[in-house]
Amino acid sequence: MERLKIFTWHIHGSYLYYLSQIPHEIFIPKKESLGNGYAGITSSYPWPSNLHEIPVEELKNHDFDCVIYQSHKNYLVDQFEILSEKQRSLPRIYLEHDPPRDNPTDTIHPVNDPDVLVVHVTDFNDLMWDCRNSPTRVIEHGVMVPEGVEYKGDLERGIVVINNIQKRGRRLGFDIYQKSKKEIDLDLYGMGWDQADGKGEIAHSLLPGVCADYRFFFNPIRYTSLGLAICEAMMVGTPVIGLATAELATVIENGKSGFISTRPDELIEASKLLLKDKNVAQAWGMGAKKKALERFSMKRFIEDWNRTLKSVVGRSPVLHSVAQLQHTGEKVWTSLS
Repeated sequence: MERLKIFTWHIHGSYLYYLSQIPHEIFIPKKESLGNGYAGITSSYPWPSNLHEIPVEELKNHDFDCVIYQSHKNYLVDQFEILSEKQRSLPRIYLEHDPPRDNPTDTIHPVNDPDVLVVHVTDFNDLMWDCRNSPTRVIEHGVMVPEGVEYKGDLERGIVVINNIQKRGRRLGFDIYQKSKKEIDLDLYGMGWDQADGKGEIAHSLLPGVCADYRFFFNPIRYTSLGLAICEAMMVGTPVIGLATAELATVIENGKSGFISTRPDELIEASKLLLKDKNVAQAWGMGAKKKALERFSMKRFIEDWNRTLKSVVGRSPVLHSVAQLQHTGEKVWTSLS
């Protein structure tokens, strides 16, 4: 496949890191005053050489083959402010990272264009969003972990990896985390850890190794997409305990790769079992690794993205007037704000 020039934004660092493993040139904008999405290349990840940053002021002078939007603001506002008319008419993908927030079944996706492919990261997200006239496709996560990192499980504790759990409240399971922590030993990592009796932050490259030291990975989240940290923990053989909601319900098999339930008390009991019996934890961890290798391999992830990009770039666009697109974007963004 021809090597493409792809423009996108720096929205989710971990996902951008994995996306940048595809064999194409990826360009992201740089202008910190514009907020989320414009940080450029940060020091948080060992970025590959095919990821490039462009000052926003120079953006319109560059040629691309495809644009990937990653947030509502990217699609409804940013494209009209930083991209040229020619760039806005390029083949387009909207990468949707999350399930709908306000109403899980009746929320209308802001993209309503037969010429924009909406790529969901889980089947659950695809099921819940009403994407109207936009075609959709699912590309599940792909992750990789450092060589030689294997499950040990020597720490008789569970690890929780969630950013700003207190601020995000019930949706991210802050109440369940607090309740469970009273009965089992849990260590929380992530941004905002100091507001929730946590341990600190972990660099992305070190996270798989840290997860491998813990007896199990504990996920109290009620409603969100499938966290990359879960996939990475599974990839090193750490069993997962979590709520049987959203996509996680299709990933973990009870007694084989971890334990899931909609009853928090049952999660606590399963955690106690693993804390008591390391052999059970190791067996479940082996099942988790087997599932992760089958489902979240980088080889499959890259193949899915290559196939998707080829289909989108090779498609004849259905053109809309710039005025029509901008009016629709401003109207929808105002309603969302």
